[in-house]
Amino acid sequence: MKKRPILSICSIASLIVMTSTASAEDLENGRRVFRLCVACHTVDSDRNGFGPHLKGVFGRPAGSLPDYRYSEAMKTAGAGGLVWDEATLSEFLSSPKKKVPGTKMSFGGLWTTSEITDLIAYLRAFP
Repeated sequence: MKKRPILSICSIASLIVMTSTASAEDLENGRRVFRLCVACHTVDSDRNGFGPHLKGVFGRPAGSLPDYRYSEAMKTAGAGGLVWDEATLSEFLSSPKKKVPGTKMSFGGLWTTSEITDLIAYLRAFP
């Protein structure tokens, strides 16, 4: 009977280690997925490229950076209440033109939920 508590403690400890390792791997995968975006976007500075910078994107209304020329569709979406959070970014990253018809973003979208989740985790690292 005394072996069970020790076994439980070991099981819990291994779960904690595996969870923290998985989180690090997800963030690393998010960094790799972001390589698809670097031609147009930055995440570690407030410099716009062909696309708007994504530093601090969480909580930002769509189409709201004053020094970037958004499509009318993106500005209208932001004025209509579209704010970037995990849910809205997930929808947008899966199909930008479906989420914001008329966006000038030419990227077709990510294919897997894990890519989207990992990319969102990576973007969160740059408030």
